[in-house]
Amino acid sequence: MSDSPSSSVQAARERIAARLGELRRDAELTGHELALRCGWSPSKSSRIERGRTPASDADIRAWCTACGAADQITDLIAENRRAEQMYVHWRRLHRHGMRRAQEEVAPLYRDTRTFRVYCSNVVPGMLQTEAYATALLSTIAAFQGTPDDSPEAAASRVERSDVLHDSRHRFALLVEETVLRYRIGDADTMAGQLGYLLAVMALPNVSLGVIPFTAPRRVWPLEAFYLFDDHRVSVELLTAAVNVSAPSEIAVYAQAFTQLTELAVHGTAARALIAEAINSLE
Repeated sequence: MSDSPSSSVQAARERIAARLGELRRDAELTGHELALRCGWSPSKSSRIERGRTPASDADIRAWCTACGAADQITDLIAENRRAEQMYVHWRRLHRHGMRRAQEEVAPLYRDTRTFRVYCSNVVPGMLQTEAYATALLSTIAAFQGTPDDSPEAAASRVERSDVLHDSRHRFALLVEETVLRYRIGDADTMAGQLGYLLAVMALPNVSLGVIPFTAPRRVWPLEAFYLFDDHRVSVELLTAAVNVSAPSEIAVYAQAFTQLTELAVHGTAARALIAEAINSLE
């Protein structure tokens, strides 16, 4: 397993920092001289070059200009923005509400042919009912202190999930049994959500597995992650969404998904666990 889902983010930032260091040395400037030209403290230029402080677009412009390398600005800013997109804080992503965030990933859902999804805390977004999604997103907005447009965001999430009914897409989804028991919304909301899981299991392009409480753990419960084909993994942390694109890290998540699948039950056994959860609501 990789040490952190954000290791590829750090590697990207280190590449940018290394390139900035090369530009400074090519310009035969000391760190102090560079800082003077940029109007910074020497400590700031040192932190940027060592990768301790991510460079902003403005920092890159100032650095390249000071080094007489204005022709490098466009490429470095583009690389810097790709690095920023790898690790996006939820509060930044949701600063105008959550509906926009749902809409922005719709093209990714349409373009993906094989989804592999593991969730240990809530029902995967693409399987959520509108009532469940509204209750969940409202709670998230309150916790983050961001605008609460949960009804609109939930409707957008459900609309995005239409891909479930497109036979060109394949879905392999895993949830921990705890997901069936955690109360998101009231009892009616949970009953409707669990009933919907039973209905979705009948779709020929959907495989839903449940990892029982009693499963001998060869892989510990992990943070929720979504594999989009073999091109990208989205990992959901408490504070941020991490988008992994490095092939070596994608392979680790694929390996984890395979091993988690071996712990799960499917078909009749999975339906029984969902039915038990429904009965517990009475």
